[in-house]
Amino acid sequence: MIYNILAVGDVVGACGVKHLSRCLRSLKKRKSIHFTVVNGENAAMVGLTPNDAEDIFAAGADVITLGNHTFGKMQIRDYLDDCPYILRPANLGSRVPGRGYAVYDCGAARIAVMNLIGRCDLSFHASNPFTTADEFLKAEEKPTFTLVDFHAEGTSEKRAMGFLLDGKASAVWGTHTHVQTSDACVLPNGTGYITDLGMTGAVNSVIGIEPEQSIGKFFGDPPRRYDSAKGPAKLEGCVFTIDPETGKCLSAEGVRFT
Repeated sequence: MIYNILAVGDVVGACGVKHLSRCLRSLKKRKSIHFTVVNGENAAMVGLTPNDAEDIFAAGADVITLGNHTFGKMQIRDYLDDCPYILRPANLGSRVPGRGYAVYDCGAARIAVMNLIGRCDLSFHASNPFTTADEFLKAEEKPTFTLVDFHAEGTSEKRAMGFLLDGKASAVWGTHTHVQTSDACVLPNGTGYITDLGMTGAVNSVIGIEPEQSIGKFFGDPPRRYDSAKGPAKLEGCVFTIDPETGKCLSAEGVRFT
């Protein structure tokens, strides 16, 4: 049996959560998806609340990953410990709530998901994601295949992670920049890869934010709470087709669903 894995780009604001709820199950049916990972760290614009997480799970996500806004909403702290299906970056260290790696029993397959955060151009204190990834993948327990969400700013950092894990993970994708890249591919040793999934949120926006607010920020307006853009929305992500016998990715296809 071949597994189709869907990775969904950063859900941004109420518009993104609503669009995900409206169209994720339809997309999963169309693409015959067996397992879905959604990055939800911007569902509350800056962070994620337990209610947002429940809405994302209800929409059809199997696992939610996070990033630099993991603790943007502090009410998520206990939820991170209590819910095994939500992951924060593994390289934040062992003293913060939650987990960054988990293995999920999906019948014929045991699917590992790892969440990492980059350090290039991100003002965020985290340990080295490359050594963290290396350590987790040396574990004695071997899942059927491993999926990695690398939440990072630098395209070079994401590409380097892809090649580090080529042949060790089944799929590696980037999140955080909210702009889908055109490089979905299978790397030489069988790992599916895309530099950035894109985002789930308003089409006519600046990475999910009202354009006027973003323009004002560049003109030097005083800081204020981000406003989620409204109007037509899109869901962006990537579908990875994986052979569970070998753990290798057979194809990677960027998707956009409006």
